[in-house]
Amino acid sequence: MRLWIAVLLITAILVPAVILIVLLPPNTLTFAAGPKGGAYAQVAERYRDILARDGIELEILYTNGSVDNAALLSGREADVALLQGGVEIEENAAEAIAGVFYEPMLFLVQTKRNIPKNPALWRGMRITSGQIGSGTHVAFQDFQAAAGIASDSNANAYLSYDAALEALQTGEVDMAVFVTTIDAPYLARAYAADDIAFLSIDYVETISRRLEYATVATIPSGAISLLPVVPRAAQQVLALEARLIMTPNLHPALINRLTMAAKELHSARDIITGRNTFPSVEGTGMTVNTVARQLIQEGPSTWHQWLPYWMAAQLNRLLLLTLPILLILVPLLRVFPAIYAYFMGWRVWQHYPNIRQIEDELTLKQDADTLQTMDQQLEAMDSRIASLRLPAAYRPAAYHARMHIDLVRKRIEDKYAREHTET
Repeated sequence: MRLWIAVLLITAILVPAVILIVLLPPNTLTFAAGPKGGAYAQVAERYRDILARDGIELEILYTNGSVDNAALLSGREADVALLQGGVEIEENAAEAIAGVFYEPMLFLVQTKRNIPKNPALWRGMRITSGQIGSGTHVAFQDFQAAAGIASDSNANAYLSYDAALEALQTGEVDMAVFVTTIDAPYLARAYAADDIAFLSIDYVETISRRLEYATVATIPSGAISLLPVVPRAAQQVLALEARLIMTPNLHPALINRLTMAAKELHSARDIITGRNTFPSVEGTGMTVNTVARQLIQEGPSTWHQWLPYWMAAQLNRLLLLTLPILLILVPLLRVFPAIYAYFMGWRVWQHYPNIRQIEDELTLKQDADTLQTMDQQLEAMDSRIASLRLPAAYRPAAYHARMHIDLVRKRIEDKYAREHTET
């Protein structure tokens, strides 16, 4: 009984401890964003505010853009990152939580310049297409290949977005390429400038077919401003899908919380996207985490209404893990009493072979010394059995063994008396 009580107490202590260790997630995350003040940084800050509600501290790492983000994630220096469509990451280094928003590719030029709308005709221009390490830089290189622009047809500069706008206004460059959201903070300056215009390029559909990760989106007339009207006419633009990605070993509860935050932030309608377009598990070009996929496609479980997020996020998973354990444990619980009963009986039964051997030897002629030795052996066994501390349910076996020993000792005594009388 004491053994069972000890087992139950240990189980009662260990099970909650193990559950807490397994279920309780870290309370900090590192998030690789883009340049400080940029669109990615703005999105990361909104994630930080949402996660703070559950006591999760989000550390934002400001970078040059998606290429840097991919490197940080591959090197395990960041847990989560935003990654522009078309920017690749080392295989098995990351999983996608979801696609979260579209980023149009925008071409800004000086108003007075007569730049051809057919990109294949761009020659001898000075173009800035984002800093080295940015997704814009990677996307523009692919764009040039898709549009049939030779890499040496134009002079390329690699400026930050703010520096690009400055260079465009001063005439140092002829075109500045941006891959960003329509409401990116640094674009406000371009919207307000009379000497900067958005170039609406031709053959967008054709170019998008040559860029596997690009789609076509429409910016409505007046989407940016109604006074003045910017743009004056609806524009078709290339749009790349930004993805929220993570390290494969991220805690499931944090994946759950990030996915719920993505649903809160990105499911609304915006100027180029319909309601509930994002977050999306399609078109990411990456393996989508199963926890995130299930949450996006099926929605949160009822547990989310009643339990802390870190527990609700994994309760179904825990139940799935517990079921096979119970299928094994329940039969074992039925076997344990039988094993215990056998062990208690064995403490007595182990003496029976010796008792039986002595009985067999009594059928042979034995001298007095041998009989005395047998009796001493039996007496020693009787003492050992008498000293066993057995539960009440198993004491009858000990009584029967001692009675058996007494009977054999009686036979030895009788045989010893006969041998002594004969001599």
